[in-house]
Amino acid sequence: MKTQDTEQPEVKSLADDNTVVLDTPILRGTSTIDSITLRKPNAGELRGVSLADLLQMEVDSLIKVLPRISSPTLTTLEVKSMDPADLFAISAKVSGFLLQKSMKTDASLVA
Repeated sequence: MKTQDTEQPEVKSLADDNTVVLDTPILRGTSTIDSITLRKPNAGELRGVSLADLLQMEVDSLIKVLPRISSPTLTTLEVKSMDPADLFAISAKVSGFLLQKSMKTDASLVA
């Protein structure tokens, strides 16, 4: 009797979708941060920033919001010192958090 291979495709967890691997790791004391996991902010965590600025990846707004939604929690100084390519990758994730599901679907159809 022959058995069929029923191996399931690997499914990414939500945490994987929200994790950014850094090109330039952040040094914190004797440890190194090589990836940052972000979580979708709630309205209170967006206080003091313009949603339009976040969508446009405005750096000052990101400096305020990232310490509130990152794991490990980044400091303001760490965000200010971040490699621009890493900041861009993280800001793309943050911008995506601000879109409704239907807007994300519509955007993927256009691309």
